[in-house]
Amino acid sequence: MTTPNMILLYVNDTAASAAFYGDLLGHPAASLSPNFAALPLDNGLTLGLWGRAQANPATTATANGANGEIVFMVENKDRIDALYADWQQRGLQIEQALTVLDFGPTFVALDPDGHRLRVCLQDE
Repeated sequence: MTTPNMILLYVNDTAASAAFYGDLLGHPAASLSPNFAALPLDNGLTLGLWGRAQANPATTATANGANGEIVFMVENKDRIDALYADWQQRGLQIEQALTVLDFGPTFVALDPDGHRLRVCLQDE
């Protein structure tokens, strides 16, 4: 089976998004050009950031109309609470305040382009 190894987000400002995610994830971009950045993560996945205006073929997706989320599944409620406090302190826009849904405690923040960043409990 072929396994995906990169999540690619279309962004308005590649350098600003690379700085945002580098700080948030604790992993600076391993490669950075004016229109693309790649941030390798500890789990083998890479976060790719591609300048929306330079995407080829052109994308019709807009951050405000995005239908997906990057999900950070963590080990316990204390970690969710800690990230919620940290991300608020960093000034991230909170789209959904800390709440409990069918799958447990969760919250959603937004990156500078409006992409959703959800934190919730990992599957058991």
